[in-house]
Amino acid sequence: MLRTAVEFGAQVMTELDVYDRALAGEDCWVRNRSGARHRIRVRRWLGGAGDSAADHRADHVLTCCCDGPTVDLGCGPGRLAALLTRRGVAALGVDISPMAVAMTRRRGVPALRRDLFGPLPGTGRWAYALLADGNLGIGGDPLRILRRARDLLAPDGVAIVEFARPGTGLIIERIRLEAPSGVGEWFPWARVGIERAETLTAAAGLRVLTTATVSGRPIAWLARS
Repeated sequence: MLRTAVEFGAQVMTELDVYDRALAGEDCWVRNRSGARHRIRVRRWLGGAGDSAADHRADHVLTCCCDGPTVDLGCGPGRLAALLTRRGVAALGVDISPMAVAMTRRRGVPALRRDLFGPLPGTGRWAYALLADGNLGIGGDPLRILRRARDLLAPDGVAIVEFARPGTGLIIERIRLEAPSGVGEWFPWARVGIERAETLTAAAGLRVLTTATVSGRPIAWLARS
């Protein structure tokens, strides 16, 4: 059985430090308070040659309708924003990780190191807002982040949001990131099953336009109510 970083005497660091090491190529896992642990699919976040055909299909569906200015919230290393930029769509990546922002910029995509809930350019004018790769769970408050996406959108804008698989329900928990070189601090996260989309988005002042499941990944397109 694989031993944890703590058992190896690795240092405790911030979750951002562990996340940045994962983006740099180090193996990384997520652990919850019950002790369950799973490996993070960093290769999928990075995109490129390591992607599967299923990953490509999901990324295409997440971005294919974006034909106007798009803000990618929690952009990570800029995989989705780079797809848009290559198509000539104006895109902005936003992430709190310095490594993620640097990697996004290296792909030729404008990116800001900002808290998603802090001041952002173009508030109320974005045609599209992306919340992919589980980013609906940021901060352990999916209602708050959906409201934030709504506020960023133009009146006729669309939020494209990846949900968890059916049957997940609403799970709010504390998790941490672990790597061979260290473990992060505990922080709140959420998972929301697609079956909760209608209720949650209505509470956020949004409505579901349509949904699709691609490569096992449920996606919803949301507009202002």
